[in-house]
Amino acid sequence: MAADGGPLIERPDQAVINQLIEELKEKLDDRVSTSMAVREHHARDFSFHDIMPADAVVMVQSTAEVVDVVKACAKHKVPIIPYGTGTSIEGHLAAFHGGICIDLSEMNNVVQVNPEDLDVTVEPGITRKQLNEHLRDTGLFFPIDPGADASIGGMTSTRASGTNAVRYGTMRENVLGLEVVIPDGRVIQTAKRARKSAAGYDLTRLYVGSEGTLGIITKITLRLYGIPEAISSAVVGFDDLEGTINAVIATIQWGIPIARIELLDDAQLDAVNKYSKLDYPVQPTLFLEFHGSDAGVKEQVERVKEICSEFGGGEFKWTANTEERDKLWQARHNAAYAALALRPGSSAFATDVCVPISRLAECIMETKKDIDEAGIVAPIVGHVGDGNFHTALLVHPDTREKDLEICSRINTRLIERALAMDGTCTGEHGVGQGKMKYLEAEFGDGLDVMRVIKQGLDPNNIMNPGKIVKI
Repeated sequence: MAADGGPLIERPDQAVINQLIEELKEKLDDRVSTSMAVREHHARDFSFHDIMPADAVVMVQSTAEVVDVVKACAKHKVPIIPYGTGTSIEGHLAAFHGGICIDLSEMNNVVQVNPEDLDVTVEPGITRKQLNEHLRDTGLFFPIDPGADASIGGMTSTRASGTNAVRYGTMRENVLGLEVVIPDGRVIQTAKRARKSAAGYDLTRLYVGSEGTLGIITKITLRLYGIPEAISSAVVGFDDLEGTINAVIATIQWGIPIARIELLDDAQLDAVNKYSKLDYPVQPTLFLEFHGSDAGVKEQVERVKEICSEFGGGEFKWTANTEERDKLWQARHNAAYAALALRPGSSAFATDVCVPISRLAECIMETKKDIDEAGIVAPIVGHVGDGNFHTALLVHPDTREKDLEICSRINTRLIERALAMDGTCTGEHGVGQGKMKYLEAEFGDGLDVMRVIKQGLDPNNIMNPGKIVKI
């Protein structure tokens, strides 16, 4: 492994890079940029990892142009780093060995809506907000909501999830099929639009979560859902963190089809109050949302109220209208920015794990203890309905080395704890470069199988090298 964390491959000779850039400019003209400002922008994500820009950024507008870029890079054996909106968290954008960044943001069209079949096909650069705006008049929506207004391609590539996952699942369950440009420039379809198939290997699942390491996704077919008849959101505070978590566990174990159940510890709630100008009591808190018919929502609410009361929950504070509901969930989505504001100038060492719901309380409480004993600022927030939670460990430039050492130690303890509980090192952030070293502990010999797949599909290691697996 190279000192920078990337795989042991040679950086292409600069003369080769220059020749490739000229070839790309002949095809795409001014949509090829070597400006340092542009390159650095496309190397920057939401992670704490160092910025490592590519040698050039290429703005593509069609599958045919992606094919041209991939074939040119394959000919010269030059790395390719895909870019959507730059909202990834585990250092997915680092060009360890230079290469070409493919910006897919201008491939943002809705290709086809099939309302009768409850599906839609889109290009990778469209964001979830853009998609739902397009769908608004159909009475349908796409529910996966990771918080940031990420691109659908990026969400697919990282197997994203979010606040609605407990009811609607993750990208893994909601991607029906893909169009992918593979490393030699061929275009493949991973599946048709049928809701089930027993035909061959499940290539769709292979590429969902592949993080650009096996090919470039150029079209995505997604499940859609009807907009619920009734939507109600509420906030409820608790006496202590453990009671809050146990209320979540009981809600899930009772089989209540709640849409969103988000946990904020006291530190995160304090941050959200200050950042989003809210006034909730500073205590462990749940943000809740219920979807369904009027009668169904009322039944869900009554059962959840009973559970929360049993575990020390207080009065439910309801949002009265769509505007208030949107404000509540925007505050939740801004939780990361709110956390950063607790220590101005800091960056976030963001991490997440996911454990079986029965081990959630133990995992969170032990993590909270680690944070308190270290004496650092690290709010906890989670999509706890599926056993997934996050913490943002704040790193300040003035104490960067010391902070990183503490954060790395807490992160390692958190991941080891999750794996010991039969959980995973990453619930929805993906692997990138940040979680690579934990995959052997999680998968054992399974990691060798992943490596064989990578070598078989990308023998020259040009697709986002240095992420997920080392070859």
